[in-house]
Formats: sequence, C-alpha cells, structure tokens
Amino acid sequence: MIPFLDLKSLNAPMKKELMKAIENVFDSGWYILGRQLILFEKEFAKYCGTRYAVGVGNGLDALILIFRAYKEMGIMREGDEVIVPANTYIASILAVTENRLKPVLVEPDLATYNIDPDLIEEKITDKTRAIMVVHLYGRVGYSDKIRKIADKYNLKVIEDGAQSHGAEYKGRKSGNLGDAAGHSLYPSKPFGALGDAGVVTTNDPKLAEVVSAIRNYGSYKKYYNRYKGVNSRLDELQAAVLSVKLKYLDKDNDERRKIADLYLESIKNKKIALPQVKDKKSHVWHLFAIRAKDREQFAEHMLKKGIETLIHYPVPPHKQEAFKEWKSQKYPITEEIHDTVISLPLYGTMTKRQIEQVIEACNAF
Repeated sequence: MIPFLDLKSLNAPMKKELMKAIENVFDSGWYILGRQLILFEKEFAKYCGTRYAVGVGNGLDALILIFRAYKEMGIMREGDEVIVPANTYIASILAVTENRLKPVLVEPDLATYNIDPDLIEEKITDKTRAIMVVHLYGRVGYSDKIRKIADKYNLKVIEDGAQSHGAEYKGRKSGNLGDAAGHSLYPSKPFGALGDAGVVTTNDPKLAEVVSAIRNYGSYKKYYNRYKGVNSRLDELQAAVLSVKLKYLDKDNDERRKIADLYLESIKNKKIALPQVKDKKSHVWHLFAIRAKDREQFAEHMLKKGIETLIHYPVPPHKQEAFKEWKSQKYPITEEIHDTVISLPLYGTMTKRQIEQVIEACNAF
C-alpha cells in the first residue's frame, strides 16, 4: 500500500538532530517562552523575510490572534467584515467568527482554487476591513491586483499560510506578502512540528507586540496584563524541533516540486483535471489536488491499485452544520471543487516506483 503521507520516513533522516534538540531542551530545564522560542522566531522571520515572527499554539490561534490584535489596536471592531475564499478549510472562517467579525465568502478561480481577485471588489462594503488570502494546497493566492484593491479601500491583507511555507510571489515568500500571516505548523504541513504549533509573521511592530502579549494571558510584563488574553504559546520543544526542520524546508519543497512535475507531465487521463501552474516557485505542493467527476469510483480504483488518496475537502464551509445559516446560499464553483477534488500521494520520500505506480493507476482509470 502506498500511504497518502508517510511522516515517519520524512522525519527519519533528521532523527538524530531532532533528538539532540529535544535533549537540549530537556537538559535546560526551561520549557516555555525561553531561548529556543526566541531563536526560532528570529530564524523563521528571516526565512519569510519579515521583521517579526511570534510563535503560538497552532495555526488557527495564529489567525485568531491577528484579528484579535487588530481589534485591540482599534483597526477592527465587532461586526466588521472580512473577505474570505468560499472554498477554504473551515479554520480560515472560524478565525473570523471567533472574533465576532463577519466572513464574506467569495468564489475561487477554478484554475487555481484560490480566491478570484475579479470577484472581490463587488463584495466590499463600508464595513469591510480585510481580505484574507488563503494559499490553498500550497499555492500562493496573493496578487498585485489584490493589493491594489486593498490599498484602494484601505483594507488589511491577511494571509492564511497554513499550507504554503516557502512558496514565492515575485521573489517574496509566503508570510511576507500581506500585512500579517498566520501559519499552521501541524505535522503534515510542508513545514511541520512534531505536534500542534503555529506562528504569526508581520512587519508591523505594534501588531507583533500585541499578538505577543495576547498569546501569554495578555501580559506585556510578567504579572501585568494589558489585555484579556489567552494561553497560546509555542513551547520550547516544538521551537527546537522546528529550528532543525527549517534547515531542510527548501530541499523538501524542491523534492515535492519534482514529483509534481512528473505527475503533470505523465498523467494523461481526460477524466482527471490536473492543477494548472505557471510559476513553479509559487507552489510548494502541500497537496496535489486533482478533480474527477467520478470521484468515489476513482478513489475505489486507486485503493484497489494499492494507493491511498484523501479528499481535501468534502464539504464546503457554507454547507457545514456549523454554518447552517448559509445553507441556502449558492457558490457553484466552490461546490464543484468540493464535489470533485481528491488528492494524490505526494511527499519527498516516495520511491521512483511508487511515483510510477500512482501515474499508471491514474492513467488506467
């Protein structure tokens, strides 16, 4: 069986370094808000090209804290609106609603799966305060057109960079394209920890300061609480692990790009819609998501061939029970994507034969 993802094999080459990093934290006796976190935050900020990085508990918290900080700064308030892609993972939307802001869904471009810039401006009202750009499946969703719209209406651009670590737009990395970015470092991401982890990147010193305080009970100084904060801190163990793994991120991204290139060149089945990519650096292939109208039959076919596939994601946000107030709304492009999309195995430790098997099975469907 070819697994959809093999994290054990991906982490195995780094095992000695990872165990040494963990041992160093253990021996230090300091496990929260210590030297390892400070070091990792500096390293990740440098990697993204931003002035600041703030480690938090997970990717959802990273996005939640960005909006929360903007509220504390007086830039947003309850009831304000945020433009969000209609076909994103629900976490993007939960970050908005958790802050009692209103998500305004916008259809994606079927060719990219990312928000369609041509449809944004018509959804802007006098309550709109931000555009959330989700780099879905590892592909940059930001564009100069989005920035021009944001500047025209004085809106913040917030990146959901949960799947796009290392992806680039015109020489700038994901996480350094908008005003702030929330990153998930969940183990299966292109850049993943050995547990839950997240980080906020920004060039705004005030935003970084407020997020840093809110993540630690609202404290800017021990026992002095400026905000009604939360407990969402990236711990020393995960920070140490991430410092090790960051050294290999570009190499890992290149390995996935090579496999994606083979898929794009060799899968020749008219029943399968392949991703369309013009700029290779703009995509890090967190997922190789294809579309098949006979998706269930395709998944069964692949399983019979000994290949695991996954659906990302089967139910669009506006059809989720959690947002039952949206169920009467129609987003046909989003619904087409969610009804047909299915992801193939793609990770750097796949063997040549495994890659060939996936291609052969796709062409045989």
